[in-house]
Amino acid sequence: MDPTAAPADVVHDFSFLGLFLQADPIVKGVMLLLVVASVACWTVVFEKLVRLAAAKRQAKAFEALVRSGGALETDRKGISAHVVNAALEAWRDQDPTETRAERRDRIERAMRAALGLEVKRLQGGLPLLATAGSTAPFVGLFGTVWGIMNSFSSIAKSQDTSLAVVAPGIAEALFATAIGLVVAIPAVMAYNKLTNDVGRIQGAFVACIGVLGNRLARDRTVHGRAAAAE
Repeated sequence: MDPTAAPADVVHDFSFLGLFLQADPIVKGVMLLLVVASVACWTVVFEKLVRLAAAKRQAKAFEALVRSGGALETDRKGISAHVVNAALEAWRDQDPTETRAERRDRIERAMRAALGLEVKRLQGGLPLLATAGSTAPFVGLFGTVWGIMNSFSSIAKSQDTSLAVVAPGIAEALFATAIGLVVAIPAVMAYNKLTNDVGRIQGAFVACIGVLGNRLARDRTVHGRAAAAE
């Protein structure tokens, strides 16, 4: 009898922890890598949910301010503050020779540039979700293939093809694929949702930027107090 063959009465642990502890070192490394990726993805998801919730409130407040025609010099925070400050700075830098359309276009460009920087900050971390969602299944599959190769090698050494010999190794290998899917599926779903949320927030600001740009382009005196104070 081959000394490397496992005794027939060995009891295999098919719990999640048991499958991990009994796995090949390389398969263990794959599993650990996927677990770290999962933790990183969920950290990004929770952070983005908090930031996007605040951004949605800011977008609603900005829309209410623009639609009501209220004073722009009031204190505000977040994305709306950067957009309004960019608008006021562009508005104060007036050129008597430019037309109203040119002034409006310049003010709107300044606001869109400020909004673009804020949107990039909101998008930070989303590439990690996309990468995890697209690669995690293949990383898990690599662990599965490696584990199955080891199982076949053990079968060849023991010259025993019974299910009791094959099942433990196959289960450990497939566990890696399962972890990969557990990482990938939430990552893809979260990426799609968060990307759509960022797009809606950006769209809400862009719609108001047009209204505010038109207002400032035709108004040369209403913000004179703020300009003089500076």
